Formats: sequence, structure tokens, C-alpha cells
Amino acid sequence: MNDIPLSLLFSALGLLLLCSAFFSGSETALMALNRYRLMHLAREGHRGAVLASRLLERPDRLIGLILLGNNFVNILATSIATIAFVRIAGESGPLVATVFMTAVVLIFAEVAPKTMAAFTPERVALPASYVLWPLLKISYPVVRVVNWVSRGVLRLVGHRQRHRDDEAVSPEELRTLLEEDGRMIPERHRKMLLNILALEEARVEDIMVPRNEIRGIDLDTPIEELADELSRFPFGRAVVYRGHSDKILGILNLRALLGSRVQGKLTTDAIEHALRKPYYVPEGTRLTQQLLEFQRLQRRSGLVVDEYGDIVGLITLVDILEEIVGEFTSAPKHSMRRVEVLEGGAVLVDGRIAVHSLNRRMGWDLPTDDASTLNGLILSYLEALPEQGQSIVIDGHNMHFEQVEDNVVRLVRIEPAEAVSGL
Repeated sequence: MNDIPLSLLFSALGLLLLCSAFFSGSETALMALNRYRLMHLAREGHRGAVLASRLLERPDRLIGLILLGNNFVNILATSIATIAFVRIAGESGPLVATVFMTAVVLIFAEVAPKTMAAFTPERVALPASYVLWPLLKISYPVVRVVNWVSRGVLRLVGHRQRHRDDEAVSPEELRTLLEEDGRMIPERHRKMLLNILALEEARVEDIMVPRNEIRGIDLDTPIEELADELSRFPFGRAVVYRGHSDKILGILNLRALLGSRVQGKLTTDAIEHALRKPYYVPEGTRLTQQLLEFQRLQRRSGLVVDEYGDIVGLITLVDILEEIVGEFTSAPKHSMRRVEVLEGGAVLVDGRIAVHSLNRRMGWDLPTDDASTLNGLILSYLEALPEQGQSIVIDGHNMHFEQVEDNVVRLVRIEPAEAVSGL
């Protein structure tokens, strides 16, 4: 060793430190990779992504390989540094080598490469996999022995290797992923995905059209008036009853009467013949389940009934779809649950809107246990009939009743909690 030039020793030392930085950075980068991005690249045929995926299938072998290589080069580098500094500093050489190697390894072989790998894992991990994969093949017997010994040590302290059961992503975790790390997804698409997750929490009663707002057709109406009403009917389907809305005969698709109306042969018998048997939905049905039922039965609407079998509202496929994509502009203005943001942060809201929908649109957390609509929530807190111009504070939101008709709050101006606290 004394015959080896110092320049050659320090060159070998530098090369070993580069190897140590490679192993350290590769470990951090591979563990920090976005698994979904990696799967996508692998399916696209990216060779580096395919190799990285194979390496990560057995993380114990990957970690064993990296630690084996890292420790080997670090120990060898320390030995070379000790020899070099003994020749330079004499008896104090080992101490100088220890201090020097601690600082150099910490900065250049640990902190710097791991920090770079943490910020750009894909740029480091994919090229590194081209080196690590053949290294694993070459050193596999040694790695396997190391893993076998380490598992034996873990058994001595009571650890047993189990299959990982935390790979599945829960709806809450997926929601957090979309909210916090969904920057690669367009904003509108991200909101739609979040709305789909929110469907699981909502029920039919939260978004149904209340019974007193259902637009229907009374077959006891004279045929001339009935024809005029049908020509001005704002929807494509109508609930048809006779005499009273409790006596529902069925659901009418107005397009089925197009031929009769054109020929001037519209009769009540023709309307009854075009009716489809009503479809009833329990009010507590979750929206996800109801969406599947609409698809399975090929229905577009259903009458919502309570526990006594009484009709309490109407739910349509469009209502559920609007919970995902937002309101369709083709809907009649009087049927839309309006939410209008005013200057200064106040919000003008239709009192008939579902609290669930309002929370989703505005990012609020108004209670949904006592009532399904904003008007119902106000009445449950007020414990009295509302009056126009009156105000109430619910969960820090100041609600001013702009319009009250038939003891129902039709229009509410809401000051958000932040605005109220700042006054």
C-alpha cells in the first residue's frame, strides 16, 4: 500500500464516494416514485419503468442490494482514506480520516444525493434501475443470504413477515389524494372525481324534487287545456295523475305523444296508453346505488316514497348526474337550485337547495343530520316560521332571509364564517 501514489488513492476514494452517492440516491428515488405514474410508464413500454417495477416487487431484495453495495463502498472508502491520511499525518491519520470521511460521506454521499432524489425521483430512479437490475442478478445469492439472516434476526425479536394489507386506497385517502396531489388532473375533471366520491355520502332525499314542487299532468283536465299545457310543459317527462296528485297513473314521455299532437288526435286515452308504470324509490337510498338501479332498470326517473309508502318527492337521472358534473344549463330557470356568489364574499342561495349540494359547491360543513334542504335546516334551528328580513346564524354563517313565500325560505343571503368573524 505504501507504494501506491496518493493521487491514485484519492482517485479511488472519489470513485467510491460516487458509488455511495449512487446507492443512496437510488434508494430514496425508488421509494419516492409515484407508483401510478410508474405503472403508466411501464404499460407504455418504458424500459426503465419496467425494471423499476420489477425491483419494487420485492423491496426486501432491493434494499438488501442497495445496503450491501452502499456499506461495501463506504467501508472500502474509509479504509483507503485511513491509509492515505496515515501517510500524510502519521499517527493522527486515523482520527483525521474519521473526521474527513464523516463530513464527506454525510454531505456528498448521503444528504445531497438523497435530497436531489427526493425532489426528482423519476429522473434518478429510472436510469438507476438499468444498473441495479443486473447488479441484483449478479449478487442475488449474496443478497438472498443477507435477507435470510436479517429475517432470522427479526424473528428473534418477535417479528413475523406478513402480506401487506394496506395497498388498497380507501375513499377518504383517494379524496385526500385528489385534493392535495391532483395537480396533474384538470381542475374540472378533479372536481367531477371528488363529486363521484361524495355520492356515497348522499341519499335520494338530499337532492329530490319535493312533492309540492313536482310538475304533473291531471287527466281530468279538459282535453283542450291539456293539449295547451303539454305544449308548454318545460320537461321531457311528466308525472300523470287523475284528480289528485296522490292518484298517480304513471310517467309520460312527451315524445311518445308527438304523432298524436301533430295529427290533432290527442286524447286522454292516447295519453294513458303512452304511460309507463311508475317506479318507486325509498327515500334513504344512496345516490350511488340509485344510479346503478336507474342503469339496470333503464329508467330515468322515480317517485320517492317514505317509510309509510307516501310519495314525498321525485328523483331523476339528471338530478344525480348534476351532482357529478354540475347543473345543466338546459334546465328551466325556475327549477334550478341557484347559488350566486356576490361581491364581498356573500352568497345568494335558493332555500330549496340540498345542504349536501351546498356544502359540496362551497366547501362548507353545514350540518346535514337534522334536514336535507337549506330551508329545512333553517326551520330546525329557528323552531318557528320564518319571516322575510329575518336572520339566523348557523355554524358561523349569517343567513339573511331575502324572500319567504308560503312559510318557505325561497332565497337566502349567506355571509360565510370568515366574513362574519372579520366584521
